[in-house]
Amino acid sequence: MALEFLTKGNVIPLRGLPSEMKHQKINEVRAYWEGLRKDGQLPTRADINPRGMEGALEFVFLLERIAPGIGRLRIAGMHLNDLMGMEVRGMPLSAMILPEWRDGFGVKLETVFAGPGLLELSLEADRGLGRPALSGRMMLMPLLGERGESDRALGCLVTTGKIGKSPRRFAIAGAVQHPLPGVQTKRLTGAAPAAPAP
Repeated sequence: MALEFLTKGNVIPLRGLPSEMKHQKINEVRAYWEGLRKDGQLPTRADINPRGMEGALEFVFLLERIAPGIGRLRIAGMHLNDLMGMEVRGMPLSAMILPEWRDGFGVKLETVFAGPGLLELSLEADRGLGRPALSGRMMLMPLLGERGESDRALGCLVTTGKIGKSPRRFAIAGAVQHPLPGVQTKRLTGAAPAAPAP
């Protein structure tokens, strides 16, 4: 069931929102994350309160770094389940990426944790019979885990177009990295993944 929000006294399902309003959901989640930062440092996983981003929860997820370049979905909004046609909690985030793009995605994902830094991705879904044009935008923001390492991330994924036949997986059409200079974290364990061959 879609989360809903009130506007001018009407209840409107989030799935019916135009694309520009969906993209505002990413800005809402980023503004919430920025508001949790104290003295420019990273918020902790314990700081996250769903009520602070209630209007965007359908698109929000929490990620845990389990190995270099690999993050597991700990919590995921219904939109991610709809895209995959199944419950995605416990799955690696890379399951939503087309196989030929996963190595490069792992390298980019590691910059979120090891940088640490923000990562913004433009996505294009695979197309075919029953799979119409579908584009997406994903934002990943690092969080501190229980040991003071940046091994968690708050994410938001919105899409434009009809989902059609699931699962829908994505190619990376563009990536923008936002370093966070001056952020203090404990050193992550494990080596960074090797960069994919050109």
